[in-house]
Order: sequence, then C-alpha cells, then structure tokens
Amino acid sequence: MNYTINFLKTKNSFMFKASFFILCFASCIFYACSSSKRQSASGQTNMLTQKEKNNGWVLLFDGATTNGWHSYNKNSVTKNWKVQDGAIVMDPKLKDDNNAGDIVTNNEYKNYEFATDWKISEGGNSGIIFDIKEDPKFRDTYNTGAEMQVLDNIKADDNKKENHLAGLLYDMHGTAALSKPKPAGEWNQARIIQNNGHLTFYFNGIKTVDVQEGSAEWKNMIANSKFKTWTNFMTSPNGRIAFQDHGHEVAFRNVKIRTL
Repeated sequence: MNYTINFLKTKNSFMFKASFFILCFASCIFYACSSSKRQSASGQTNMLTQKEKNNGWVLLFDGATTNGWHSYNKNSVTKNWKVQDGAIVMDPKLKDDNNAGDIVTNNEYKNYEFATDWKISEGGNSGIIFDIKEDPKFRDTYNTGAEMQVLDNIKADDNKKENHLAGLLYDMHGTAALSKPKPAGEWNQARIIQNNGHLTFYFNGIKTVDVQEGSAEWKNMIANSKFKTWTNFMTSPNGRIAFQDHGHEVAFRNVKIRTL
C-alpha cells in the first residue's frame, strides 16, 4: 500500500515537472515569435514596414548584394565597395587603380524622398551626392551633383569650414549648430527631399537645408561656393544618387526612396 502511494506521488511529481517544462518551453517559443514580429514591424535593418510599402517606399539596397548600383562611369561595382554585416561598405584596403570611385544608382530620380543610415570611420569623409548626370566627359559625380556631407566632424581634415560638416549641403549651406552627428563608428540618419526643385535635408531629425533650387537664395549659395564657375553643376533637379569614395571607410544601410 505504501509502495503504491509513493509510486503515485513520484508519478504525479514527474508529470507536474514535465508539464511545467512544456509550458515554459511553449512560452519561450511564443515570446520569440512575438518578438520577431515586433522587430519586423518596428523596422529591421534593410526591411520596409507595411506602412512604408503603402506609402510608396522601395529599398535601394537589399542588405545582401549591390544590385541596383554600379561604379560611376563603369558597368559594374568595383571591388572597393562590398556588402558586409548588412551594409554597403567602402573599404579603402581594397582600392587600387582599377577599383576606386563612387557608386551610383542604376536609375535616375527627380521628385523623391531618399533616406539612409550611415556611419563613418574615425577621421573619415564621404558624401551622398545627387542629381548626377553620368557621362564620361564628367570625371567625378560632384562635377554635376550636389552633396550632403558625410563626415567625422571631430577628426576629419575637412572640418574647418562650417558648411563642410556632416549633414549639411557641402560648401553651400549650413552651420555647426545644425550638424549633430553621432560619434565616429555610430549610425546616423539622413534624409534628402527634392520636390519640384525644392530641396530639404534632415540629419538625425534636424532640418539642415530648406531652399528652392534656382531661387535668388540658391544662386547666392552657388556664387559663394567652390562651384561658382562650374557650368555643369546642378543644372536640373534630377539624376542619379551616389555614395562617395573619399578614401575612408564608410557604411550605408536602410537605403530607400519613394517618388513624390
């Protein structure tokens, strides 16, 4: 009799522990699935939410390949650009005479909102150049397109002039008070909006540029810049978009665009 009672107690204890283990395991699976869904909805790297898709956003970088891009005035992407850890990276160690230069979008864009995250190496310099007219007669992307600066404001050599700082319209507009980058090696958020020639920049949530191209204000910006004698510079508000190879490691992710 005592043997039977003890056996039943042992059996019930085992069943309770087994049930408890199964319940915990199921809870963990449920939490993991819920967490995954929350991460997707909150914007995983190089993914669009359903709301973004409904609003017309498309990815310009899939997180795994350089599809949709090519090196400026070339047919493919040169080896200085690679995909690493879900980002497009310019690796200066891979540069040589045949593998150097900016990468540009395969498509041209006119009225759009463009967004990306970027991070720059210590002392680094790069840029997001837009309205590029790709042609062998123009050696560099910046011969025809304007630039949103990408920079380590602290240690980069090109940090002496205010409108050369991160997030500003390079050599044309902006002050140090508007340039608020994260420390080198951390991700920043950049947005460029161009709609019927009206140009707006946002950098880490701060509006840094708001100007109508072709206006008196715009012409004055160019007249006081290094581009004042460049006859092919920013001739029309359309063209390709580029990431600049300035010789320093730089990374871009969450690259997306929508037509306005």
